[in-house]
This record gives sequence, C-alpha cells and structure tokens, in this order.
Amino acid sequence: MPKDLKKPRNEQLYEAILKLETLEECHRFFDDLCTVAELRAMEQRFEVALLLDEGMIYNDILKKTGASSATISRVNRSLNYGANGYRVVFDRIRK
Repeated sequence: MPKDLKKPRNEQLYEAILKLETLEECHRFFDDLCTVAELRAMEQRFEVALLLDEGMIYNDILKKTGASSATISRVNRSLNYGANGYRVVFDRIRK
C-alpha cells in the first residue's frame, strides 16, 4: 500500500471498475463518480504518461497537453518509480 494512504483501500471501488464492460459504461460510471475537473485531470495525466512513454520531451508535452511541469514530473516519477500500473495498461493496450 502506498505510504500516503493512511487507511486500507476500499476494494469495492476497484471491483466495481472491473465490472464495467464497455467504453460507454466507463464514461457513465466515471461521470457519476468524478467531477469534470477530476476527470480532466486524470485524462491529462494519462495522456502525459503515454507521451512520456513514447519518448516525448517535457516542453513538447507541455505544449501538446497544457499540463504543468509539476504534473509532467509527477507522472514521470510514477512511470519510473511507481507501482508499474501504467506499464501494465500500456502493455495491454499496445497488443
């Protein structure tokens, strides 16, 4: 468990996400679960991660996505030293 999570995760949320079967179901679920700002932030971080993984440099990512250098740095740190969650997804979507 990441050190910044002081209490155990609520596994029900993650199990619920695994039950979604279509892109439309995902859109509807996350629209209900998150604010527009939260969704946009997650979408932006994911786009940044994809671009970093493809080898794009910070300045080009900043111009393309509008993400702050702090966000790009944070995502890069997750890619390099995180729990490999991005890697699992990237490997699966690129097959």
